[in-house]
Amino acid sequence: MSESVRSPLTGSVRTLAAWWRSRSDLLQDSVLAAAFMAAAFAPPLAANGLTLGELAQHPLGVPGSVLAVAQTLPLAVRRRWPALSLAVVAVAYAIFQIAGYISTFATVGLIVALYSAGAHVGPRRRALAWAMTAGYAALAITLALLGSPERPIDWFTFYLLLVACWGAGSWVRARASAEARRRRQSMELAMASERARIARELHDVVAHHISMIAVQAETARLATPGMPAAGAQRLSEIGDTARAGLTEMRRLLGVLREDAEDAGAIVADRHPLPGLPQLTELVDAARDASGAGIRLIVSGPVTEFDPGVGLAAYRIVQEALTNARRHAPGAAVDVELRYADDALRLRVRDNGPGPEGAPETPGTESYTPANLAGGGHGLLGMRERTLAVGGTLWTGPAPGGGFVVEAVLPAKPEVAGLREPSAQSSRAEAAP
Repeated sequence: MSESVRSPLTGSVRTLAAWWRSRSDLLQDSVLAAAFMAAAFAPPLAANGLTLGELAQHPLGVPGSVLAVAQTLPLAVRRRWPALSLAVVAVAYAIFQIAGYISTFATVGLIVALYSAGAHVGPRRRALAWAMTAGYAALAITLALLGSPERPIDWFTFYLLLVACWGAGSWVRARASAEARRRRQSMELAMASERARIARELHDVVAHHISMIAVQAETARLATPGMPAAGAQRLSEIGDTARAGLTEMRRLLGVLREDAEDAGAIVADRHPLPGLPQLTELVDAARDASGAGIRLIVSGPVTEFDPGVGLAAYRIVQEALTNARRHAPGAAVDVELRYADDALRLRVRDNGPGPEGAPETPGTESYTPANLAGGGHGLLGMRERTLAVGGTLWTGPAPGGGFVVEAVLPAKPEVAGLREPSAQSSRAEAAP
């Protein structure tokens, strides 16, 4: 097969697989249950099953068919209610074997139900395991009393098979839990590092204002002849307080630097902080580096914003352009700035393929530990920058393809606490 034919085919398969993974677990498991049910009555597979006791001699008929369905239909909720699914399948399997119906593929549902319970049952796992063991012992004794020719080693071997199915699910559960912990720890480290970096950068902004307070207080004291002694003393105290606050901020910055270095973060160089005036240079540099068409579109009367807002906007655009170059090389990018009296509206959109498996409807992307700690921490950094000035942020697939980052940064930054991303929040706040 030629490369030109393989590429569209591979892309279609990946798109289909991504679409299937995005479906609900109930839909996926319902399709699995329907496939097992069909296989239970399909001639090529119907006679292959998981038989215990060697008492099979009766054709299915209506009762046997009902029991076969009862061993496959509960698989539709194997992840949503794994304990219930296993209980129903196990009871139907036991009755099926005791009644001596001929083997059917439906009995394989017990293996799937055991695996699913091992992988998805949370609390009372041990109680469920002991209950299943007791149930198996009762079934083995009943089949032996009914004249089963199985030997003790056969009962034990079959039990080991069931334990292996449960154990496989438990192993997958442990792996998933370890990966979730790794992602959570990675996200927490990235958040700490990003917040320290934001604090270090905002230190320069705040230090400038505090320095101006000290300078203006001292200037007012010296430039006002005939000022009462009490007034001069108050101005002198204001200057002293401002200088003391500046000293404490520098000590805090030293602590932040030490924490960032301990966490493996790169300490920012002491260069003048960028802002909105430097966006043109940033866009030009990104255009030269990528060779793609990158436009800066400005609308509304250009006004001067708080330096912290300008810094946040610059960093968000910088990260958005980096992500576009990394994930959509060669794609055209539009950087839009819309000035308003109350806020700065920022939008960065590329015309690349967009995130794989992304929903087609904008606004359905969410900030969760999974997608924040995935292949990097760019989205996390944007989020922290936005929250630091009390703004809102949305990232996700753009209508018609590509990826978009939208932020609304208030003209007067709010004192916003840096909140943890919550799995309870189904989506980020959308920019209007």
